Amino acid sequence: MKTCIIPLIAVTLLAASCSGGDALRRASATITADEMREYTRTIGADSFMGRKPFTPGETITAAYLSGELEKIGFSPAFGESWFQEVPMVEITTMVDGKVLITAGEEKLELSAPDDIAVESPSMKQIVVLDDIPMVFCGFGIVAPEYGWNDYEGLDVKGKCAVVLVNDPGLYTGDSNLFKGREMTYYGRWTYKYDEAARQGAAAIIIVHETVGAGYDYSIPRKSSISPGLYMEQTGEEVPPCAVTGWFSAGAASRIFAARGLDVDILRSEACRAGYKGFDIGASISMKLINSHIANSSVNVAGILPGSVHPEECIVVSAHWDHFGIGEAENGDSIYNGAVDNGTSMAWAFEIGEAFASMKKRPERSVILLFPTAEEQGLLGSSWFAANPPVDPDKIIACFNNDLLLPIGRMKDIMVTGYGQSELDDLLAEAAKAQERYILPDPNPETGMYFRSDHFPFARIGVPSLFARGNCDSREFGKEWAAEKEREYLTKMYHKPADNYYPEMNFEGVEEDAKAIFEVAFRIVTGDIRPAWKPGSEFANIR
Repeated sequence: MKTCIIPLIAVTLLAASCSGGDALRRASATITADEMREYTRTIGADSFMGRKPFTPGETITAAYLSGELEKIGFSPAFGESWFQEVPMVEITTMVDGKVLITAGEEKLELSAPDDIAVESPSMKQIVVLDDIPMVFCGFGIVAPEYGWNDYEGLDVKGKCAVVLVNDPGLYTGDSNLFKGREMTYYGRWTYKYDEAARQGAAAIIIVHETVGAGYDYSIPRKSSISPGLYMEQTGEEVPPCAVTGWFSAGAASRIFAARGLDVDILRSEACRAGYKGFDIGASISMKLINSHIANSSVNVAGILPGSVHPEECIVVSAHWDHFGIGEAENGDSIYNGAVDNGTSMAWAFEIGEAFASMKKRPERSVILLFPTAEEQGLLGSSWFAANPPVDPDKIIACFNNDLLLPIGRMKDIMVTGYGQSELDDLLAEAAKAQERYILPDPNPETGMYFRSDHFPFARIGVPSLFARGNCDSREFGKEWAAEKEREYLTKMYHKPADNYYPEMNFEGVEEDAKAIFEVAFRIVTGDIRPAWKPGSEFANIR
């Protein structure tokens, strides 16, 4: 006689489906494409002024979000308030004149922001780099677990570190080097900035490369000419580099060529373990003028208290911020962010409304969180994760979304960061019920797992899921879906063209919300506590 061993998570799901199936179906039926369309149309309207922190657009957005949370039946998450203040400093950096590179006998002039996109997190009004040496530091990574230290033997104190984007695994095809094509956190610009600061560098410039960055040079270029938001320094942190930024690929090639070097060859050599960086034999000079505004933005959140274990909760999140009113393109200067991140806010509201519609309140609490300043480096969600209104050990899971493309129903549910936690297994069950399949992110080199608001929760040990239908259209197939994504990323992403359009098809976003709602429902109405999978870098945090 054979013994069939059914995984515990499957047994739990089976029991839950028998006992709570009717409640799940009734609540899930409240999630509709039509309501998502109306949320997105409203949030993506010109009247919200691009939803930039520290602007009237923030006031309008925060009032709207709190009003909708109350309307669907949630209570304020921060005591009696819907708002959590996030102290930040807005710094506007202007490059005064040209950036000068002295490379041996040759002098190169770079124009900002077209050749070099720089910002300054410094609280000084004037920042001057006067002929400081440039040091090539490979990928700018110190990763003991991989036996990797790009800064070993290099002195960058008071100098300009020049580093490559992403990490070595992408460019070698070696799945055993870091995580192969899948970007690790070491590949993110935020890590590289932090590490250069720990090494004492006065400046850090990343060499842009579109595949490794996950976006073209227009993205850092545009960021550099817009005011930047930074967390207020408490004095306990390592101070950031005075200057941070990016070289365009063309500018980097010119600089290295002036020293008889080739960027592509350097990139290939820097992928070797034990590679040693070097003083480039060039220096950089520039003058920056900073203006500062100290202020607080707000996270907006509501809570639906649990009936049995209100101290335990899940978080459903979608950032509210975008880029406000900025550089005009095709006569439009309002960066409405309908897809980034209006569709995801609609997704979150519909999931929250489904929970609020239940006759029997879920045993565990549900928090709907709309963080600020995601576009500036996950500042709002990082502040929330460090200062949650609940015991962080009682946050069972985080469900986050970003860039939900409203292009119709999809066969896949693409999981960014697939294999991290048991939430993948729960989602696979929900996907199967929709006749869909789970798909790992086919472009892991873009590092999306580290680029949205679930990541600060993962960093404190909360299993976090970022999943959406994206790659396989039920009606038109994979190539069509890939083309739609390319079209959005090249023509609309972080541009004024990211507007609401009547042609948007929300049927797929509806299915995504229902799949995530089912997973969340199993957790808040039962005793499932999803765990990190062995090998995840977050498994031992708790």
